[in-house]
Order: sequence, then C-alpha cells, then structure tokens
Amino acid sequence: MRKMNINNDNKKYKFLEDVAIADIAYEAYGRDLNEVFENAAFAIFELSADLDTVEAKQKVEFELENEKLDNLLYDFLSEILFLKDSKYMVFKNVKVEIKKDEKYKLKSILRGDTINPQKQQLENDIKAVTMHMFEIKKEKSGYKATVVVDI
Repeated sequence: MRKMNINNDNKKYKFLEDVAIADIAYEAYGRDLNEVFENAAFAIFELSADLDTVEAKQKVEFELENEKLDNLLYDFLSEILFLKDSKYMVFKNVKVEIKKDEKYKLKSILRGDTINPQKQQLENDIKAVTMHMFEIKKEKSGYKATVVVDI
C-alpha cells in the first residue's frame, strides 16, 4: 500500500498500521465538518483506486440526515461503498455540505467514473465500514474521524 507523507499542520488523513489482517484503519482530519467528511471519503477513494487513473466524468448526488454526527459519517461512507457496488463506480472528487437544525443534514456531490480495470489501477475492494474504533470528535484544530474498513 502507498503511504502519504503528511504535514501535521495541514493533514487530510493518515492510514493506521496493524489494526487487523482484513481491515484498514485511517484517521481523517478537517477544519470543519464538511472537510473531515470529504477527507474521510478521499481516503476511501485512494484505498479503492489510484486516483490518477480515475476520471471525474460522472456526477452522483445524494442527501442524508441523522440525529447523531457519528451515524451520519457512517451512513455517508457506507453510501459511497453502496454506490461503488451498485453503480460499479470509483470516485475521485467529493463535495459535502452539512447543516444542523433538529438533525444533521448532509448534501454530497461525488464525481468519478464507471469501474474499468483496463483504464483504472484498482486497489482494495472495500466491503464495508465497520464500527470497530469508529468515531468522530472535535479537537482544538478542527475534527478528527477514525474509520476502519473491511477489505
């Protein structure tokens, strides 16, 4: 697996080592909720394919809502995996907008392309987001999410 060198002042996400044999764990970071959700999605995108080989030709939009922020993140990442499996797509770009009234409401736009092994360098086939170690929390510099995916 490729490793990212991350500047601690401007980090987006990092992969965690030695969680489990069939799992990959990562932390995603963001100055606000939109950014931490986007970076959590980018980590999934990078785990799925070499992003340099994926074109942003198709757009998929969806909305979600949940009373709990951690459940919203779980639903968001699970929806990305559902779209990968049901629409046979890999993604390259994401835009998220989260608003809070009685519930957290998320609007997302994903851009990617239909899976084509002749054009794309595919990496891990992620099966699911797990609840193991799963959390999102506010820190002094923004937000941090910890995610474990089953491959």
